[in-house]
Amino acid sequence: MRLIEPLSPRFGVEAAALLAAGEAMPFGDGGAFNVARLIEADGSSRIVRAANLDCRGLAGGQAWAGLPARPMVMGILNVTPDSFSDGGIDRSPAESIARGLAMIDAGAAIIDIGGESTRPHATEVSVAAELDRVLPVIEGLRGRGAKLSVDTRHAAVMRAVLAAGAEIINDVTALTHDPDAAGVIAETGAPVVLMHMRGDPGSMDRHASYTDVAVEVTRELANRIALAEQTGIARSSIMVDPGVGFAKNAAQSAELLRRLALLANLGCPILLGASRKRFVGHFSGAGEPSRRLGGSIAAALAGVARGARILRVHDVPETVQALRMWLSVSG
Repeated sequence: MRLIEPLSPRFGVEAAALLAAGEAMPFGDGGAFNVARLIEADGSSRIVRAANLDCRGLAGGQAWAGLPARPMVMGILNVTPDSFSDGGIDRSPAESIARGLAMIDAGAAIIDIGGESTRPHATEVSVAAELDRVLPVIEGLRGRGAKLSVDTRHAAVMRAVLAAGAEIINDVTALTHDPDAAGVIAETGAPVVLMHMRGDPGSMDRHASYTDVAVEVTRELANRIALAEQTGIARSSIMVDPGVGFAKNAAQSAELLRRLALLANLGCPILLGASRKRFVGHFSGAGEPSRRLGGSIAAALAGVARGARILRVHDVPETVQALRMWLSVSG
């Protein structure tokens, strides 16, 4: 698979000027680039002018989940006792609902509800327990102004939450954990996020071995997209997530974020979940996840500058404010 890696993409008025002058090619949702690295299937690469390439697949702008094609925020609402950053902070569904409503008021376009932790070495929970956690929250947030997503890898949970009013499925295993999961998505037509991960939460740290992490993640996600399409899932329903921190160490996660634009080759919008991750703590020096706000916002904006459309975050008000500012100064 040949890959085109846009280098230093531009946005806003600068992108518009370059496109108007015929000096660049479109990239992502309103961006442009004029130089790229062309990566061949054998790993060789060279720097080329974008005008010399067929870059139509990198243009972005495709609709997904009925949302506009522009950067926006997804609020993380974990209703678990053991998630790495915010597990156990709500003692009842009512408290979780209140926290979700506050995220919506702060500007979150999507609320991502999780009933099973996927932190390293997390304990797997039963389908019944997961549903007990998420269904009351879906009921309380349904129709309150944001799309509802559920972070799950279990087909039975997917089917139940979609019937209850959730609209999006976010699967950290890219539909590989449960053999029935892809069928549920194909049958319902639900928008789905396919995240890159090797192994499972218990073993993923043993799989963080790459020759070129950005290229390998892109190609492995391409394989997952192809398998999803074979089961009847439309590519227009798929969003991809590079899985920062999942089977990637700190240096690999930073490299993947720096070269996030490679994922545009997949023809799907990009979700970035860097919020409070270990690599943010590694580079910022903030050991406690709740103290990683500044680093998380920096990572989020770096992602937007490389084509990310959805920012999956814990700190919604601060990220919404930062994103609005970034969009304003980018033109």
